Amino acid sequence: MDLIESYRDCVLCPRQCRVNRMADCDDARIGFCGETDQLRVAHFGPHFGEEPPISGKNGSGTIFFTGCSLKCSFCQNHQISHAGLGRSTGLEELGAKIIDMVELDHVHNINFVTLDHFFPHIFQLVSLLRRDGFNPPIIYNLSGYQTVASLKSAKDYVDIYLPDFKYSDPSLATALSKCNNYPQIALEAIAEMVSQKGFLDSSLTGAPLATRGVLIRHLILPGKVANSINALTTLFVEFGPDLPLSLMSQYQPVVHQEDDDLNRPVSEEEFDRVYSHAQELGFEHLFVQFPEKGTSQHQVLSPFLPDFERPDPFPATDARQSGA
Repeated sequence: MDLIESYRDCVLCPRQCRVNRMADCDDARIGFCGETDQLRVAHFGPHFGEEPPISGKNGSGTIFFTGCSLKCSFCQNHQISHAGLGRSTGLEELGAKIIDMVELDHVHNINFVTLDHFFPHIFQLVSLLRRDGFNPPIIYNLSGYQTVASLKSAKDYVDIYLPDFKYSDPSLATALSKCNNYPQIALEAIAEMVSQKGFLDSSLTGAPLATRGVLIRHLILPGKVANSINALTTLFVEFGPDLPLSLMSQYQPVVHQEDDDLNRPVSEEEFDRVYSHAQELGFEHLFVQFPEKGTSQHQVLSPFLPDFERPDPFPATDARQSGA
């Protein structure tokens, strides 16, 4: 994929904006993602809030990019996906930061978060790192809303995919993310990821750290239990019981939502219904983020909810997603 031409007539994501994102051109425009071709980063550093085989003991070396091609109204990273928090960062600078995380922090992997609107930069960056002898597992932490064509281009520059499967309900996808084709697009994208890398290797071998494969994440939304139950059923039918699945309860309202259900956390009863369904289906490799006891509308903010205006956006996160 040509670095310049990919941004000149951008079709990197399913939005297919076809705008010229080249910032130095007279006809430059931002895409739906909100970004030009200037690589922007909101935060980088070791992160301990991922699933145990991703975070390990030393953390996952995460890089959070500004902008997003999905822009869910409830996004937990709203500051960077919607509000544009972040700064322009060159490939050499970012590469140096990554090398520091590997050599000084001893992170177990490099975890690019919400990166698909910057795919050409990331492909080049991974090539440069490998050329210089740095070969930690490369993780793409994605929304699930990717084109098969872009993923085929990504194949040689990634080891682990961590995609979401957010919606089984097209009407909910339309209301919250403005994309009624999300379920179909995401299933096709996940199928391509699995065909490239298989299931997360640590889930199949019992190794403490993952080095390759796919782990699917699903965030339970308050008041939307049917969406979650149908999403899990769809994943089970499509990929079977060995699919590694991460069930997350960390939802917190970040900005006011028109749908009042989304102005509160997930209740314990809602979580239990979805978790029970996952168990009844028979998923063999299930990671579970259990809600805090006494979940209510007055619950203290989750430690998984970041504040990217802080030097450390994640207050005291640890690997709370256990295997079940």
